[in-house]
Amino acid sequence: MAYVDGFVIPVPKDKVEAYRELAIRAGTVWREHGALEYREWIADDVPSGKLTSFPQSVQLKDDEIVVFTYILYESREQRDEVNAKVMSDPRLADMMDLTKLPFDGKRMFWGGFNPLVAL
Repeated sequence: MAYVDGFVIPVPKDKVEAYRELAIRAGTVWREHGALEYREWIADDVPSGKLTSFPQSVQLKDDEIVVFTYILYESREQRDEVNAKVMSDPRLADMMDLTKLPFDGKRMFWGGFNPLVAL
């Protein structure tokens, strides 16, 4: 059964291109290690809400934009295997240091999800 990891990330608008380069590198590594899909999406229609919203979830600042990422796997077990390989891949070693990222990694959030509906 399929499994997906989702990420929501606040990216400074002036660092979107640097983030895109990082995402291409990361996506390439995830795919090489077995992820079925790797997708990054930049906010287009994500207004701030009164109680909750994508901008509020990452404490979005005026000079930032929300990026949504998902990575698709065959199963939770396969995801765990892929992520173990990705986390030890030397091509991504610099990403493990939050101070070197083109965004505030402390405000990023993520989770793994099982399918509920597939039409």
